[in-house]
Amino acid sequence: MQSQPSNRAVAIAVAPNGGRRTRADHPALPMTQTELARAAAECLEAGAAMIHLHVRDRHGRHVLDPDAYRAATATVRRCVGDALVVQITSEALGLYEPERQMKVVRQTRPEAVSLALRELVPDRHAEAAFATFLAWLRHEHVLPQIILYDPDEALYLFDLHRRGLIPWDDIPVLFVLGRYTASQQSAPTDLLPFLSPHVPRFRSFMVCAFGRDEAACVCAGALFGGDVRVGFENNLLLPDGSIAASNAVLVDTVAQRLRGFGRPIHTGASLRNSWQR
Repeated sequence: MQSQPSNRAVAIAVAPNGGRRTRADHPALPMTQTELARAAAECLEAGAAMIHLHVRDRHGRHVLDPDAYRAATATVRRCVGDALVVQITSEALGLYEPERQMKVVRQTRPEAVSLALRELVPDRHAEAAFATFLAWLRHEHVLPQIILYDPDEALYLFDLHRRGLIPWDDIPVLFVLGRYTASQQSAPTDLLPFLSPHVPRFRSFMVCAFGRDEAACVCAGALFGGDVRVGFENNLLLPDGSIAASNAVLVDTVAQRLRGFGRPIHTGASLRNSWQR
């Protein structure tokens, strides 16, 4: 395992809404373009370098829609300019097949996109289409982040790279500590299987977690050389178990802890530069 310098900057991404929760879960959950832009500005001020966007239809349901993505991105950009990396999701949520997931990304042409390996490559028959899609992303300068739910998926991604199907020397990944269930509570030790000696190490990895120990989990990831993602998509609670007033409060909680550890915080611009190296 490669060591990371103690002064390495850490990127904080915010996932402000996800595709599952509604205002019944939290009255400040951003659902509209305007609310997403407001959350983006607040989280930028709190220390975020990236926002992870889900968009909803007029009924508040998760949707993969290029027009909605372009409109939401434009609204966020009008509010924060280029100060945040804007990443869209391709998450299926049980509603979309891989072909449709990839199509919406091609139609949207975002700055960045998250891709769940298990959704887009459900079996080896899907590998060729996935490789073609990744080649298109590279050509169009769209930065992917591969979502990994367990170490076996990291091994599979490494194997795809070894076979020449990943057109980057090192592709950013997101380690998810837990699952989307009502009672999910992540723990910092959930990160250890991803960092075991037999699992390939990714130069750019991010960590997200569920429940009141979200901050502890992602800060552990940062101390091991990773970046962090927080927000209402996965967690509504502060470390003391109380309800967070906003996504920005969750961002600020982690930013303060990271600064206390002596870690500088990435800006959107410095995060882009780090990905391009």
